[in-house]
Amino acid sequence: MNRRIVIAGGGAAGFFAAIACAEADPSAEVVIYEATAHPLAKVRVSGGGRCNVTHACFEPRDLVQRFPRGARELLGPFTRFGPRDTIDWFAARGVELKTENDGRMFPTTDNSATIVDCLQCAATGAGVRLVTQCGIRSVARPEPAEREKKANDFVLTLTTGETVEAQRVLIATGGNKGSAGLTIAEKLGHTIIPPVPSLFTFHIDDPRLRGLEGVSVLSASTTVSGTRLRASGPVLVTHWGLSGPGILKLSAWGARELHDMDYHFTLGLNWADPLTPQQVQAGLSAERTEHPRRQVATANPFGIPARLWERLVAAAGIATNATWTHTSNDLLRALTAQIASGEFAVTGKSMNKEEFVTCGGVKLSEVNFATMESRICPGLYFAGEVLDLDGITGGFNFQSAWTTGWQAGRAMAGG
Repeated sequence: MNRRIVIAGGGAAGFFAAIACAEADPSAEVVIYEATAHPLAKVRVSGGGRCNVTHACFEPRDLVQRFPRGARELLGPFTRFGPRDTIDWFAARGVELKTENDGRMFPTTDNSATIVDCLQCAATGAGVRLVTQCGIRSVARPEPAEREKKANDFVLTLTTGETVEAQRVLIATGGNKGSAGLTIAEKLGHTIIPPVPSLFTFHIDDPRLRGLEGVSVLSASTTVSGTRLRASGPVLVTHWGLSGPGILKLSAWGARELHDMDYHFTLGLNWADPLTPQQVQAGLSAERTEHPRRQVATANPFGIPARLWERLVAAAGIATNATWTHTSNDLLRALTAQIASGEFAVTGKSMNKEEFVTCGGVKLSEVNFATMESRICPGLYFAGEVLDLDGITGGFNFQSAWTTGWQAGRAMAGG
């Protein structure tokens, strides 16, 4: 009897695991059950529809530093299947990737459909069967004598009411609160770390930002008052507040703390990162000495976008037509504070575009990261965000999906 392997979830990790398993053991019957009508939906919308496949960070010890949760556990897996392997995997199937200045990697077509089509074709070519609009409601393990008689380790109940049997089951349903995969894992004995959002943007209603939608600062540092949270990177002004890699990184590292604050906190912002407040004040003093007749509102020594600079000058109490020579030391200090240590009240969060990442999920110590098999329930495997692991923005979450999916697929084929 051919081994039947069932995969719950038709996302990046589920597809990659199915392909790896079917290619490693062509005799196996590999089936993906996807609860929705749209497999690989997250792949399709990611990266603004371009799909940020991975990141050009090739040293595993550097790579794991991009993971607020799961860094230690992912070190070994990344040595076995990392970004270079991802690049080679897609290249072998006719998809070339390109690297952008910030290290993010996309298909050269700049179209996520290229990745979706590649994964679907690879799955079909390997003999994987995909069943859509049909999820898995429950997974049960029969008594040992019954398992030996039937040569099946699991009985699965589908959302249609049907039951199927399998020797191996992979949970790759994602980590959203209420996920069927988390419910199944918990009923099979696993500890679930409560999921909370990661990679989100901040709601801020502040006169310094109103009307500046689309203005971006290439290098800003962010902090959360009363915590040790700090991040740096590009920051983008949006209709609802602030976004951009610098904000998303802060939200990832602070996912649990910010959740506990109910997303109401004071954000500290240095618009002239990496300059310190002392260096900013020294720069302003030098500007006043060297260009005394220039208007402060139009003489910007730090490369801050002009419209934002004007807002910061006004917030410091400096008149629109004031020149540097008429700017007192007190006003210089006030402008320094606006530039290098501004404070903004955050009153909520939003998802980053159509993407949604959580921290939380299956407790990592209960999974063998050499195989992705459960330490509690033999024959049960996990891959992707259903685990309590998540990366910052930049292709890292997809890389962990490819890596854990590949490991789980190979292990299920050989086990």
